[in-house]
Amino acid sequence: MKQIKGESEKLTRRRNRLLRFAPAAIWMGVIFYLSSRTGDEIGAVLPLFQKVFPAMSDFNWGHFVAYFILAGTLDYGFGPRSERIGMKLAIIVLCGLYGVTDEYHQSFVGGRMMDAADVRNDIIGAALWTIFAALPPVRRRWRRISGGERSGE
Repeated sequence: MKQIKGESEKLTRRRNRLLRFAPAAIWMGVIFYLSSRTGDEIGAVLPLFQKVFPAMSDFNWGHFVAYFILAGTLDYGFGPRSERIGMKLAIIVLCGLYGVTDEYHQSFVGGRMMDAADVRNDIIGAALWTIFAALPPVRRRWRRISGGERSGE
């Protein structure tokens, strides 16, 4: 009986760890959807944004924002383990790899093309998250919000 209960608890913990990555999977879907828009569709929306942000000439800034958020969702998924430098680097690499696949996907969309500068911006956005999340006041608040506090903190 104890063995069954122990295995059940193990499965529950594993399921909960996997569920922590649901926000990352959802956000990757959002990025994929946005990358599926044709050049004409994106061009049609740009003037609406320019009314609010007159200096905006394109959506290149979106890569910084999208991958800043993706890194945050991966950080949430990894929980307290993401405080390790190796895990921070892994988050940046994972975001960069997803950026590469995103650019490849874009090469099949009308009016879009692959651009290494976009991948660079994706990596910068992810790196900015890891730096931001490492700031002590941000880290403490983030761990409290994300439910990733270690015992004794």
